[in-house]
Amino acid sequence: MSADGLIVVDKPGGMTSHDVVARIRRLARTRRVGHGGTLDPMATGVLVIGVGRATRLLTYVIGAGKSYAATVRLGQATVTDDAEGDVISATPAGAVTDEAIRSAFAALTGEIDQVPSAVSAIKINGERAYKRVREGESVELPARRVTVSRLDVLAIRRGAPVAPDAVDVDVDVTCSSGTYIRALARDAGLALGVGGHLTALRRTAVGGFTLAEAATLEKLEERAPEVVNLPLDAAADRFFPRREASADEAKVLSHGGPLDPVGIAGPYAVFGPGGGLIAIVSEREGRARAEIVLAPA
Repeated sequence: MSADGLIVVDKPGGMTSHDVVARIRRLARTRRVGHGGTLDPMATGVLVIGVGRATRLLTYVIGAGKSYAATVRLGQATVTDDAEGDVISATPAGAVTDEAIRSAFAALTGEIDQVPSAVSAIKINGERAYKRVREGESVELPARRVTVSRLDVLAIRRGAPVAPDAVDVDVDVTCSSGTYIRALARDAGLALGVGGHLTALRRTAVGGFTLAEAATLEKLEERAPEVVNLPLDAAADRFFPRREASADEAKVLSHGGPLDPVGIAGPYAVFGPGGGLIAIVSEREGRARAEIVLAPA
């Protein structure tokens, strides 16, 4: 059976994140597998997978900042705000200037209130929004505050044979967790009055995990069941600030007891004298308390 830890997968297109989890369960020979942030089926790139005890780190991975390379098609709006949905309106975009396009994307940077795509996994009264839309319901989701720290327009391409009246815009985005890139595509198209949707999306980073260390499913197949490329201790060391605990502190913390604070902005990882991970800790009310204890029982 595979060791506890994280796997940085380069997800192929055409698979759901759950499909990837199912594949890793088979390769790692364990049911205890989860993912750190959904990627739509059409999207590719970095998907962080947790195996064994490392699944408990995924809540932090999900909340990490993310980076993407994307292509937005201006001139067509779709029901899903991406290429998987039917086109609901088409407006010639050839007359839209490069300057106007750059300005529309620039307006979507910083802290913004973003309305998620109606066809999303957000729950409304316990039911996924996309399920309600597919059942013919009209769904309006409330806006949420997200941060787009970087949105660079890399290229503006006109006159594509498949859509001569459309304009394709290649962008690089770094944003907070919960940001919908297809909603950025939709909103840029709305601002320009021509509609817009996402035609390609590749996640290039989640927190400090990048494509450079991502493995394809084919590569993981070759080395199964040893599929973990970041064992639990190393993964925590990469993702969190580090604190060393004495033998006495390690014993207290491994049983869920608090430690004295040391002034590290949490959450942070606490390691015992032997170098093993004990817990993820945060400091509040003058104590350092475990959020999750990861030392082996």
